Amino acid sequence: SRPFRAPHHTISAAGLAGGGTYPKPGEVSLAHNGVLFLDEFPEFGRETLEILRQPLEDKTVTISRANSRITYPASFMLVCAMNPCPCGYLGDSERDCRCSPGEINRYRHRLSGPLLDRIDMHIEMPRLSADELMGRGSGETSAAVRQRVIRARERQLRRFAGAKVWSNARMTPAMLQELSIDNEAKNLLGEAVKRLRLSARAYDRILKMAQTLADLEEKDTICAAHIGEAVQYRSLDRKYF
Repeated sequence: SRPFRAPHHTISAAGLAGGGTYPKPGEVSLAHNGVLFLDEFPEFGRETLEILRQPLEDKTVTISRANSRITYPASFMLVCAMNPCPCGYLGDSERDCRCSPGEINRYRHRLSGPLLDRIDMHIEMPRLSADELMGRGSGETSAAVRQRVIRARERQLRRFAGAKVWSNARMTPAMLQELSIDNEAKNLLGEAVKRLRLSARAYDRILKMAQTLADLEEKDTICAAHIGEAVQYRSLDRKYF
């Protein structure tokens, strides 16, 4: 089975990236081809979190020593969870937030812009109702979602046949230029970049997400609805930074 790693937020930079007198892999490499889950995301040390930037971009991590450099594989799915504020109740429909604006800003700014740029989806999750917690919701079943994902993955494998790429997340800048996107979607994306002052990296990730949404709907062309949904998945860009 694929690895699932969930280190505590007190982990050191060396514990996350790897290292030691006799270097050994850290959590980012132990999660290779699996999931790295970071709960209480802003509680991790700033220096520790910044280590994630290289593996998220290059899918490897390099440890340098006086006389050597060691590179370990580190291709993982990063999943993070955080409260909206220190007390956890900002925006809650049932309890009032006790945090000051300054406390909220300091809490959120523990996460740097360059790190958030490398995370494809930022999704706010409201409090679940009792029915939702007990699984009595009326939404799409997990089995149905699984089948849609399988079909979308098959489309991607056909698209990248013969290339050293097997998913939209791995598309190169040249591949992004070849995507089929209608004019309305292009205009919406351009407006989002200007209004939200998005970085080039965020722009690329929105395009990759929009292509994935099109694949899930079995559409050959990215439309404005796909761009709009992809932009909505970057709430930290829109609200906090």
